[in-house]
Amino acid sequence: MKHLIKITLLLLFVPFLLLQSCQQGKGENAEATHEEHGHEEEEIALNEAQMKAVGITLGTVSMKNLHAVVKANGQLAVPPQNRANVSVLSGGIISNISVLEGEQVRKGQVLASIENQDLLKIQQDYLSAKNSFSYTSAEYERQKQLRQAGAGTGKFFQSSEAAYLTEKSGIAALENQLRQLGISPGEVSAGKMKHGFPLRSPISGTIGKITANTGSFIQPGTSVMEVVDNSKIHCDLIVFEKDLMKVKNGQEVNFQLTNQDDQQVTGRITGINKSFEDESKGVTVHAVIDNQAGKNLIPGMYVTALINIGEEHTMAVPQDAVVRSAGREYIFVVDNHQKEDQDRQENKAGSKEVHFRKLEVKTGTAELGFIQISPLEKLSDDARIATKGAFYLLSKITGGSDSH
Repeated sequence: MKHLIKITLLLLFVPFLLLQSCQQGKGENAEATHEEHGHEEEEIALNEAQMKAVGITLGTVSMKNLHAVVKANGQLAVPPQNRANVSVLSGGIISNISVLEGEQVRKGQVLASIENQDLLKIQQDYLSAKNSFSYTSAEYERQKQLRQAGAGTGKFFQSSEAAYLTEKSGIAALENQLRQLGISPGEVSAGKMKHGFPLRSPISGTIGKITANTGSFIQPGTSVMEVVDNSKIHCDLIVFEKDLMKVKNGQEVNFQLTNQDDQQVTGRITGINKSFEDESKGVTVHAVIDNQAGKNLIPGMYVTALINIGEEHTMAVPQDAVVRSAGREYIFVVDNHQKEDQDRQENKAGSKEVHFRKLEVKTGTAELGFIQISPLEKLSDDARIATKGAFYLLSKITGGSDSH
């Protein structure tokens, strides 16, 4: 009877053990499955609409000269021959200003009009000198003919010749004075007297600050406005003594406009000063700018420049293409080894999917918006990467966890 009870209890206990074992196995399998699914996925697929919505753009890995460079700061400037002060030779009252600041003007264009009562006297002196010269010229010719005929005296001839040359040079001086004031001597000779003179632009360019108003009196030599020709704009960089021997004429320069959304232009070194600036132990280096893109460059803009002093090139990507996670750095590469049916697969919106895979890289020098990379596996020459939006791809892969 006791043996029967033991057998019965054993039969009841075995299924219980089996049930516990199954449940424990299921729990372990579930934990293993959770562990397996808990790992980060290395790939993600987005369609074109999703990419556009989150601002993901594609590009390629480029070769940039980020190592052999000298970094310098400076300002944009124009040569002295491309900057002109519009000044008056003779004082007077401004009767009209015909231009505005920022307006494009051509050489010789009238910018303002100046009224000067003394101008009438200059014109009267010119007319009087011309009328007197008619008699002096006739007398000179008469004395010259008499001398040639042997009938005159040398004293009268020399006197008439001196008067002739003196009045002739005086008339020429008055004519030059009138021309400098913008008045035609021919018009004055015809009786067209002027009570004012025009102020003309000495060069073609853009009107800078206008320092006078209509009706104000201007002293001789006073600047009324400035004209700047930005077509020859260049950059004045400060290179310090430790880097000076590395910089030479002809070297290429990449400029970043500091306060203009980091816009970039290129140029070339054309001159190196031979003296230090004050006590900074820096030397001014001049570089011409290649502004074929027509960017709005204005003298005085601050720039950061990289002077390329070597030929070493390195792989580089935009800084936005690199993301960091758990102390490592990554870029996202478009997977070129997708199956053909995946390539042809379209989502409901009718746009193809783009598959990205995470690729670990080592980074180096970062300048002008680019950063040097060394991929831990070989990249094809035509590999495409996410140049913007890489942080979004990382957050999708990590499930929104902190990726910093």
